[in-house]
Amino acid sequence: MSPGLLFSFVIGYFVLLLGVAWFTSRNSNNDSFFIGNKNSNWMLVAFGMIGTSLSGVTFVSVPGGVGSGNFYYYQIVIGYLFGYSVIAFVLIPLYYRMNLTSIYTYLERRLGVSAHKAGAFFFILSRTVGATARLYLVINILQLFILDRLGIHFVVTSLVILLLILLYTFEGGVKTIIYTDTLQTSGMLIGLIACIIVIVKALGTDFSGAWEMMSDKGYTQIFNTDIKSGSYFLKHIVGGMFIAIAMTGLDQEMMQKNISVKTQKDSQKNIMTFTAVLMVVNLLFLILGGILYLYAAQHGINVAPDDLFPTIALSDAFSGVIGVIFIIALISALFPSVDGAITSLTSCFCIDILGIQTSTATEKQKKRTRLKVHFTFAVVFFIMVLIFKGINDKLIIDFILKFAGVTYGPLLGLFAFGILTRRVLNQRLIWTVCIIAPALALGIDVLSSPEWYEKKLHVELGLEQLSQTIFHGYKIGNELILINGILTFAGLLSISKKQGDLQTK
Repeated sequence: MSPGLLFSFVIGYFVLLLGVAWFTSRNSNNDSFFIGNKNSNWMLVAFGMIGTSLSGVTFVSVPGGVGSGNFYYYQIVIGYLFGYSVIAFVLIPLYYRMNLTSIYTYLERRLGVSAHKAGAFFFILSRTVGATARLYLVINILQLFILDRLGIHFVVTSLVILLLILLYTFEGGVKTIIYTDTLQTSGMLIGLIACIIVIVKALGTDFSGAWEMMSDKGYTQIFNTDIKSGSYFLKHIVGGMFIAIAMTGLDQEMMQKNISVKTQKDSQKNIMTFTAVLMVVNLLFLILGGILYLYAAQHGINVAPDDLFPTIALSDAFSGVIGVIFIIALISALFPSVDGAITSLTSCFCIDILGIQTSTATEKQKKRTRLKVHFTFAVVFFIMVLIFKGINDKLIIDFILKFAGVTYGPLLGLFAFGILTRRVLNQRLIWTVCIIAPALALGIDVLSSPEWYEKKLHVELGLEQLSQTIFHGYKIGNELILINGILTFAGLLSISKKQGDLQTK
């Protein structure tokens, strides 16, 4: 199928999104933008969150990682189950009891203004980098396989896509995203299943035959029992648990959708339903990766892991239908993560940094401020995508999880300290702890994992022998976020004192 025709389907998809946005954003206000007037349907929220959690990165990088990592990624998904249970039965009741719009308001009420600002800052940093990494990956695929052939420059593609996302989130915010995410998650899941069926058929077998072929290659192995490996099963499960707690339960983007649901009970049902579906969907992505590698081996295809799925789906060996399915599914996976990120960053900056909710400004003035912030974050996203274009050279999902381990650690430590203790903090030293802890965690990770960073530099600095002496070949994996959280908690404990009657309302 010609690039022009594929591009026309992309444009048609955008038009559909804009139509949904126009319909859902009528009579919207700041409350609609931030928390959907607390009237969202929990089933729609649960379904739409699938697309937000997975994103275009999962759609491309998880299947691409099967070749070198088998189904080890599913160990992280098992950890998610435990993490989401903590969110449903510990964090959700807390947020509803305090009637929060921004979850970081909790930090101010419990630990003070400095903790509130620090929590908001680390969320803004992590979500901005993570969301733009996801956005870059999908834009780059569209560019390589469609838009370069049409003579459209990468900069133009990035600018147009961000403008379109800005258009359909500008007014409605969360109220609109609940519906657009549902539409986009549907497109992604239909595309995923359709691609599995078509590629299994192209292998000349049925699903059971494909599974047997994957098993023979070792792809279906889920548990890694090598304790020194970065993907050792306990590291992945524990890491996955705390990644879920931090990147969902302590993340304004994910939680603003949950707390937009009318009641606490419905929000809890939303989380647990979402968890069950997410575990099935991630398994399907891994199965897709296995059959993609089988197909690549049969046809002598040798490309980078992130390029495997698009290379096969858009090849001449398949009819144009699979190309259309892939493109629609890919952009369906992209937009729930990007539109929600820009909206949540706008909410967080307005509420937690600017204090818009407690401002004496009129509703009209508050809306004008919100729109300016929303537009500014779109500009920041555009700049970050261009930066990624210049530096990207790794599997992006690995980068996102690594970066999250560094930046979400202070959030994990702050919330854990607030919930598990009744001590009061020295306000002047909170920022010091929240900067030193992730720096120490990153240093430990660099020391234990030279191959992930620049190994040559590792040798030049004389760290190779030190690494072997301290870690004996042990590689830190996704437990980095837990190490970071513990360091933050310990630092906060060291600058705290007792206050017997401190209560959280």
